Amino acid sequence: MKKPLLIYGAGGHAKTVIDLIRALDTWEIAGIIDDGVPRGTLVMGVPVIGGADALPECQEQGITAVVNAVGGIGNYQVRWQIFETLIAANFAFPTLIHPSAVIESSVHPADGVQVLAQTYISSESRIGFGTLINAGVILSHECRIGKCVNLSPGALLAGNVQIADFAQVGMGATLNLGVKIGSAARIGNSAVVKSDVPDDGRVYAGTVWPYTNRPERQPAEKPYRKIA
Repeated sequence: MKKPLLIYGAGGHAKTVIDLIRALDTWEIAGIIDDGVPRGTLVMGVPVIGGADALPECQEQGITAVVNAVGGIGNYQVRWQIFETLIAANFAFPTLIHPSAVIESSVHPADGVQVLAQTYISSESRIGFGTLINAGVILSHECRIGKCVNLSPGALLAGNVQIADFAQVGMGATLNLGVKIGSAARIGNSAVVKSDVPDDGRVYAGTVWPYTNRPERQPAEKPYRKIA
């Protein structure tokens, strides 16, 4: 018998999550929670059953597992605040791995991790709580990924890459062997990262880091406001 599972969020990523859950065929989607979408709205046939105030009623009905379907692109706090709400409410966070993804047996993803289609995660990599690994991502051996990280489609990580909590890596970005990406750093689409990126740092889309002879493209000390 399939166990009931809530989806939190009714946006674009929720549709991807719905297809992911259906591909696994191990969970029964009990409904969607979203404070900004009217109750009864259907998302790919799944009804919105209320906002956060509906969570206690869901638990009374025996629904104890939830998937965070808010991507939080550009602002990790949006996604993390939802996790905090659900953690406080004592929900469980299943790890969801698409059947077409290849995850080596020595890899240990934490709770709440989502791994989408055609991704490969190599030997002895570690994936932190609530991290989202999109479609077509490659993680080479011994990567260390923190909590609530977002790896966009097609990101390529060489061996021993370390990505701290809340960082975001754009589509098609390439991270060279052994580089370290700081907490809440943002790596733009198609960027090539050859050296460490500090906390809150930003590497612009389509550029090579570290910047060479291009002082006009150096990121500001604080390229965007960090939310405490």
